Amino acid sequence: MKIVEGKINDSTLSITIHASRLDAATASPFKSECEALWQPSITGVTADLSSVEFIDSSGVGALLNLYRRLPPANPSVKLHNVRPGVQAVIELLRLHRIFELEA
Repeated sequence: MKIVEGKINDSTLSITIHASRLDAATASPFKSECEALWQPSITGVTADLSSVEFIDSSGVGALLNLYRRLPPANPSVKLHNVRPGVQAVIELLRLHRIFELEA
């Protein structure tokens, strides 16, 4: 089963993550699947995390990898349907400053 389902609308990559855990076991396939979707014209990413119940440092690193690929002028990563436990990790790492979170 694929971990990421995605499509490109204008210059935004919209992905849905189909994994309950974004951790060391799923981070590598996540990155590979995002790489397959990536196009140079992408300037923003929206991710639906409604299925993600747990995230660790590998999962955070995978999300940061998406952020780093965006043009430096105005990168935009929006995380939608973020569960409280996942949001707590992101806020603890102060990454809510670069990711736009929506519960």
